[in-house]
Amino acid sequence: MASHSLLVLALISSCLLLSVHAQKDAAPAPKAAGPINLTAILDKAGQYTTFMRLLTSTQVSNQITNQLNSSDQGMTVFAPTDNAFNNLKPGTLNGLSTQEQVELVLSHVLPKYYSLVMFETASNPVRTQATGQGGGAFGLNFTTSANQVNVSSGMVDVILNNALRQEFPLSVYQVDKVLLPLDLFGAKPPASPPPPPSPTDARKPKSSTSGPAASADGDDKPSSAVRNMGMGLVAGVAAMFMGFL
Repeated sequence: MASHSLLVLALISSCLLLSVHAQKDAAPAPKAAGPINLTAILDKAGQYTTFMRLLTSTQVSNQITNQLNSSDQGMTVFAPTDNAFNNLKPGTLNGLSTQEQVELVLSHVLPKYYSLVMFETASNPVRTQATGQGGGAFGLNFTTSANQVNVSSGMVDVILNNALRQEFPLSVYQVDKVLLPLDLFGAKPPASPPPPPSPTDARKPKSSTSGPAASADGDDKPSSAVRNMGMGLVAGVAAMFMGFL
């Protein structure tokens, strides 16, 4: 009787083990993480419609995706809200050329991953993806105080107050102002004055436009010839008149 009970227990245990293994085999395998989609992150957070449109029209979103897949440095994006763009002067965006719009968007992207803590040791100015575009610097400067991080473009200062994503390889921070680059919106230097005339140009004789020059001895030869011709004509007429007399 005891041996029969032990046999039953052994059979039950075997069945339980087989059931556990079957459940493990039937469980779906975890899905591999897909490529990071910046526009999807912004769309989920809301209030970034204008920045998303610029990312798409300038194709910077594709550039970010490609670089995230090929670089081990990661990237950092500063996303201006729709209110930030609405607070710009009317015509600010429309007044930019296509290349300038690309530079504006790229100046909001760092070619390296930064957590908020990492900005404490950042070496200013920090280069952006726009650095070198058209010979411009397009750098950003960061200062930290307690738990607050400030970013400056040279034209605009703003606080980083909301991290939409802070996981390597991509961090995305909300900014309540558009980081207008000094290279695009700063005062332009005055135009250089024309160069002074060279000594060679100063020595060149100026042409006269006042008519034929007088002869070296002071006589006006054309006028003398006309005067002599007139006197001869008068003398000839006088001689003819005397002949009739």
